[in-house]
Amino acid sequence: MKKLGLLFLCLLQFYCKGQTKEKFNGISFVANKSEVTQEHIDEVLTINANHATVMPFGFIGREGAPQVVFNTDRQWYGETKEGGRQYIEMLHKNGIKVLLKPQIWIRHGEFTGAFTLEKEDDWLALEKSYEEFILMYAELAAETNAEIFCIGTELEQFVKNRPDFWTSLITKVKKIYKGRLTYAANWDEYTRTPFWSELDYIGIDAYFPLSEEKTPTVAQLKEGWQKWKPEMKSTADTFDKPILFTEFGYRSMDYTAKKPWLVDRKQEQINLEGQANATQAIFDEFWKEDWFAGGYVWKWFIWHDEAGGVDNNRFTPQNKPAQKVIEDFYKVN
Repeated sequence: MKKLGLLFLCLLQFYCKGQTKEKFNGISFVANKSEVTQEHIDEVLTINANHATVMPFGFIGREGAPQVVFNTDRQWYGETKEGGRQYIEMLHKNGIKVLLKPQIWIRHGEFTGAFTLEKEDDWLALEKSYEEFILMYAELAAETNAEIFCIGTELEQFVKNRPDFWTSLITKVKKIYKGRLTYAANWDEYTRTPFWSELDYIGIDAYFPLSEEKTPTVAQLKEGWQKWKPEMKSTADTFDKPILFTEFGYRSMDYTAKKPWLVDRKQEQINLEGQANATQAIFDEFWKEDWFAGGYVWKWFIWHDEAGGVDNNRFTPQNKPAQKVIEDFYKVN
């Protein structure tokens, strides 16, 4: 009996050890007006991804408005609960695990992290509608057995000004959804997020500035990461939670790692090499770390043949050299 017990303990330790080393080789699966077909999923399988983010949306229509509008007939199919369910089911059918990550879009593209309100009544109205938004998708996560659920994305001022609301929201989410939880903090926000101890992963949208070079080399980019890695490891150790890059990626443009969060459409200088180098560097620096869980490339469109390409300077790696970097790395890691 003692030998059997010892054998069981060894197997259990081996299994758990293997689980902690498994990396989430993910892509951010962009919502579309259409249903997802097997053809769309086949392209995700081609790059050897084992995880995908599904991202339904809620909208705040005018500056200062406290109401989150969501799951309406005016939204694209993939931005709604029905569409999210269909996307998750298709991904699961193909063995791809899912992070369900409902997000907020503010009119004119205002940065969500800066969104704040002055009046108490407005805060209460925002809390009410945001809670309804998140709990509806927590129900979807539970119904579809989504592997991870994200309670919010880049909402620093909302979190800072209303910490009690977020503590209450997490409690309510846990009554509905029994899987793993995260929050997607902006790269310069995560050290101030107050509720990591209540979640399973420290989620970071990893747009850290790394280099001011026009076309940084992999070595230069890896050196740039040394400024940021110790604090991430320290945070992971403090909370005993792994770091998860809920978003990571680079535009295929000059100076891609100087301000990786840039979405300025006036930037026209295409640089495919810089994007590929930055993608390789983030893989080299983080996927080997035992305190790091993996991440989700920003971003992947379902109509693959029409996405990206060598004349595109946006974030997607599709039909660019960066796609090959991802495919090769995910194949063996």
